[in-house]
Amino acid sequence: MTGSTTPSETKPERALAQDLSRRVGDDVRLQGWVLTRRDLGGVGFLLLRDRSGTAQCVVERAVLERAGLHGLPLHESFVSLTGRVVAHAKAPGGVEVHVSSLEVVSEAVAPPPVELAKEEWHANPDTLLEYRHVTVRSPRARAALKVQAVMVKAFRALLDERGFTEVFTPKLVSAGAEGGANLFEVDFYGKRAYLAQSPQLYKQIMVGVFERVYETAPVYRAEKSHTSRHLSEYLSLDVEFGPIEDEGDVMDLQEEVVKGMLRAAVESCPAELALFGAEPPAIDVPVPRVPLLEARELVRERYGHEPGGKDLDPEAERLVGRWAREEHGSDLVFVTRFPQAARPFYTYPEEGGLTRGLDLLFRGVEITSGGQRAHRYDVLVEELRKRNMDPADFADYLEVFKHGMPPHGGFAIGAERITALLLGIANVRFARAFPRDAQRLTP
Repeated sequence: MTGSTTPSETKPERALAQDLSRRVGDDVRLQGWVLTRRDLGGVGFLLLRDRSGTAQCVVERAVLERAGLHGLPLHESFVSLTGRVVAHAKAPGGVEVHVSSLEVVSEAVAPPPVELAKEEWHANPDTLLEYRHVTVRSPRARAALKVQAVMVKAFRALLDERGFTEVFTPKLVSAGAEGGANLFEVDFYGKRAYLAQSPQLYKQIMVGVFERVYETAPVYRAEKSHTSRHLSEYLSLDVEFGPIEDEGDVMDLQEEVVKGMLRAAVESCPAELALFGAEPPAIDVPVPRVPLLEARELVRERYGHEPGGKDLDPEAERLVGRWAREEHGSDLVFVTRFPQAARPFYTYPEEGGLTRGLDLLFRGVEITSGGQRAHRYDVLVEELRKRNMDPADFADYLEVFKHGMPPHGGFAIGAERITALLLGIANVRFARAFPRDAQRLTP
């Protein structure tokens, strides 16, 4: 038709909030959700949220009237607007958009259950989790998930650079990798099966294929201790590789990978860390390594704490982390040489009842568990029997070790826990988009 125009001729190309500081003086089109709104009579202010961040938008009454609106759109309405970018020192990013046209694309029919821009100020944590399908939109929730995504991306990149291959193992299994009672049982076509509590046995098998493997996938644990540190489903970042000399090779790689993940978060997510007031981690020094028995003695003599259990209780972990920071300037510390009673059957056994198993603590909390694995068939069978476990239940796994396995080892990182510790999130549930625990199966 003569005189008609296409949308591209009448509307500027969409811009993101993060681009606006480079677009002062330009006419732009923004699309996103209304995070906050303020009506000052003749003029209104919207804080618009898109995938890149937030933008302050100034809307005059005449613009609302032309759009057929009687007031500013409700929180979380999805809107499209055009306007000119103007420098403003007090606005987010130092700019704001003076709106010339506004369209409500999808109107919110009710306000969100909590004010998303201020959720941390007053909301009950249970309310935030009950309505997680909405509260996950908040700036803090988004920031935590962005940081986690950056660290997982760095995990993959660091291992790819070192010749590792990503593998994908079953999450429906016939037996637990670690035994014990913390397994979720499922009906598998009338047979008993379980949700995998770890890819451990499979990633060891895959060492016989690729030598160096990793996986990023959820694991499932029916945790008996429902604490702020535990989830029933979490993202496990697993590594296994060989041949190695001993567990020192495992710690060397682990230090490189974890430091690389943390550096990536600091470098790529400064705004997200600032939102939480998170301090960059102290990782520019070698990570100290302390045997478990020495760690127990250290917290007893230096801090007057009697560690309970067969390894380290949470308070002892905190104190070992404090020691590492005070004496070595490090937020990371390895605890090594765990007793056989505190480690799974596949951990490399030493004389005297010890193993080549180890944990890595970050800011006084365990974030990884790993070490060197037993690689001889007869040793694995003996370790199973010591624990009153039937080798027949692990026949497929054990068969691999009849056919030449190299000395190998590995570790697993809990993605939610390292995210929470980096950002100072007190409850690990808020480092997962839709957490699962004993009380929560929705949303």
